[in-house]
Amino acid sequence: MVDTKQFLRYTGDEYFFVKIVSKRKRGIFMANADRSAEQFRKMTETPIPKLILSLAAPTILSMLITSIYNLADTFFVGQISTSASGAVGIVSSLMAILQALGFMLGHGSGSIISRSLGSQNTDAATRFASTSFFTALVFGGIITAAGLLTLPDFMMLLGSTETILPHACAYARYILLAAPIMMSSLVMNNILRYEGKASFAMIGLVTGGLLNIALDPLFIFGLGMGTAGAGLATALSQTISFCILLSMFLRGKTVSQFRITAVTHSPAEFGTILMTGMPSFGRQGLNSIGGMLLNIAARGYGDAAVAGMSIVSRIFMFIISVAIGTGQGFQPVAGFNYGAQKYRRVQQACLFTMAASFCFLSVILTVCWFNAETLIRLFRDDPEVTAVALPAFRYQCFAMLLQPVIVAGNMLFQSIGKSGRATFLACCRQGVFFIPLILTLPRAFGLLGVEICQPIADVLTFFVTVPFLFPFLRQLVRMDEAEAAEV
Repeated sequence: MVDTKQFLRYTGDEYFFVKIVSKRKRGIFMANADRSAEQFRKMTETPIPKLILSLAAPTILSMLITSIYNLADTFFVGQISTSASGAVGIVSSLMAILQALGFMLGHGSGSIISRSLGSQNTDAATRFASTSFFTALVFGGIITAAGLLTLPDFMMLLGSTETILPHACAYARYILLAAPIMMSSLVMNNILRYEGKASFAMIGLVTGGLLNIALDPLFIFGLGMGTAGAGLATALSQTISFCILLSMFLRGKTVSQFRITAVTHSPAEFGTILMTGMPSFGRQGLNSIGGMLLNIAARGYGDAAVAGMSIVSRIFMFIISVAIGTGQGFQPVAGFNYGAQKYRRVQQACLFTMAASFCFLSVILTVCWFNAETLIRLFRDDPEVTAVALPAFRYQCFAMLLQPVIVAGNMLFQSIGKSGRATFLACCRQGVFFIPLILTLPRAFGLLGVEICQPIADVLTFFVTVPFLFPFLRQLVRMDEAEAAEV
C-alpha cells in the first residue's frame, strides 16, 4: 500500500512512484487507471465469441451505415443522369485517397495504442493518439489546397470523361473542403475501436450517416444543387460526426487523450505509426489507384459502363463491410491479447472471426444473388447500365465468399505489429493482382475483361493469404505453450 501522498503508476516495464500534486490530479489519474484496468480485464478475460460479437456489432452497424450513405449518394445522384451517376465512381477514388491516409494514421496509432494498453502503458497511448490526430488535420489541409487548385485535371486523372467532369467537380469540391475533418474522424474512429470502445465510434458514424441520407434529397432536389448537393451533404454530415467523436475524447470517455503537447518529437515513433499503418495505406491507396484504372478502362465503353461498374463497386462495398466490421471487432482483441502474451486467445479469436464472417456473408450474398437486377436498377434504371453491371455483380458474388480469410489474415498481422506481412497482403488485392489485370484483361477480352478483374484478383489474394495465415495460427499455439511452461 502507498500513503496518501504517493501512488503507483505503471509504465509498461517498470513501476515508479510519482508525488501527488493535488487531490484533483490524483482523482483524475485513479479514474484513468480504473478505466484502463477494467478495459484490460474485459479484453483478456471475456469469452472470445461474446467479446468479438459485442465489439463487432457496433462496428458492423457503423460500416453498414457508412456504406448506406455511400449508396444513398449513388441512388440520389443516379436520379439526375447516367453521367451524374458516373461522377460518384470518380469521386469515390478521391475519397479512397482520404481514407488511405486516415486509415494509415488511425490503424497505425490504434494498433500501437491497443498493445500499449494491453501492457498497461497509458502514457504511450496518449502520445500516439495525439500524434496521429493532429497529423491527420495537417495532411487533410494539404490535400484540400492541392485538390482545389487542380480540380478539373485531378478529376480527369481519376478517370472522368468530358461529360462526367462537371458533375465530378461539383461533387468533389465539397469533399475536398471537408478533407481534414474526414481524415481526423477516421483516426478517432479507429482509436476508439482499438481501445475496445466501438460503441462510441458507432454513435458518431451512425449519426453522420443518417444525416447524410436525410440531407441528400434536400440539397440535390429540394435546393436544386444537383451533384454539388451530394457533396455538401457528405461534408456537413462528416462535420457532425467529427464533433461527436471528438467529444468522446474531450469528455474523458477514453483512456488515450488528445494534447498538442503530447505529440511525439521522435522521428522513430512517428515512423512506427506510418509503418504500422502502412497496410491500411496500401490497401486504401491501391483502392484509389484501382478505382481510377477501372474508371479509365470502363470509360472506353461510355458513361454507362463507368456508371455500371461504379454501382457494382458501391453495392459490394456495402456487402464487404460486414466482413470488415467483424474483422475490426477482432482487431482490438488481437492487439490487447498479443500485448498481454495471451497468444492462444489471439488464435481462437481469428478462427471465430473467419467463421462468423463467412456465415454473415453467405446469408447476404444469397439474398443479393436472387435480387441482383432489382438492386442495380434501383440505383440507375438504364438498360445499358444494367447490361454492364449485372454480369460483374454475378462474378463478384462468388469471389466475395473468400473475403473472411483475406480480411482476417490482413487484420491479424496489422493488429499485432507484423507490418511487413500485413502490408504485402493488403497490397495484393487491389495492387499486386488487380492493377496488372485491369491493364491487360480489357485489352484481351474487352468489356468482359473489365467485369472479371476484381473477382480474379480476390481469388488470387485468397491463395496467397492462406500460407501466411494458417501456419502463423499454429505458431501462436506453440508460443502460448512456451509462455505457460515458463510460468
